[in-house]
Amino acid sequence: MFRLGIAQISPGNLDKLRSLVGRSEPDLLLLPEYSMFDPTGLPPEEIWNKAVAIEDFTSLIGRLARELGAYVVGGFLERGPRPKVYNTTVLVDPGGRVVGLYRKTHLFDAYGYKESEFVEPGAELSQVYTVRGARVAFAVCFELRFPEVFRELALAGADLVAVPAAWYAGPLKEEILHILARARAIENGMYIAVSALWGPRFTGRSVVVNPFGVVEAELGAGERYREVLIDLRLVEEARKTVPTIYLRRPHLYRRLCDEHGNDGFMKRA
Repeated sequence: MFRLGIAQISPGNLDKLRSLVGRSEPDLLLLPEYSMFDPTGLPPEEIWNKAVAIEDFTSLIGRLARELGAYVVGGFLERGPRPKVYNTTVLVDPGGRVVGLYRKTHLFDAYGYKESEFVEPGAELSQVYTVRGARVAFAVCFELRFPEVFRELALAGADLVAVPAAWYAGPLKEEILHILARARAIENGMYIAVSALWGPRFTGRSVVVNPFGVVEAELGAGERYREVLIDLRLVEEARKTVPTIYLRRPHLYRRLCDEHGNDGFMKRA
């Protein structure tokens, strides 16, 4: 069994992680998006000034990784081409070394929010990383709304997609978060784990969903920690039982792979 730890904290409360985790010994510890500070409402220049370099963030979570003997993955705002930042997720190994990095590619320009005003999008989807026998990839928050991202990661071999999130609160938002996580898990026959930021603007309610769409853990409100046992055999079992990923007919979906595929849709809209 693979032990996955989910930490649900408020922005800037990384110092609470050690006490939250306690004596737990996860193989992988997942932290939220925006884990160092909440950029909501701040001007781009101030966000850039508060953002940090990769080594500044990894020095913090690397210390935790060494103490726990665990891999740690978390999201933060990384200084980019001024005044833009990157919404970056990093993976550090138990020695505190950076072994994976992903910059959010699909930015949250919805519900009146414009993440693109201060974030430079990444150019590539996550790679798949082997973490103690599990094949793990990353997506960030709003990207749960893009099934193409998760199908691509599944086809690349992911057993588990770890999703740092800062899910803004609002009507039905908690339900939507869980519906999307379950849909992505069911569609691809893989685990989806979401560590969702907690705070006045954010929902919390981090969730882990297995390849059959069953919620294995849900953290509710507040700053919390939960360890979940991940049975990687369920990935193969789900894909044999409901083999949709093998029954695709890609030649019928060519528009999905065409960089101009949005053109006709945008004209109609």
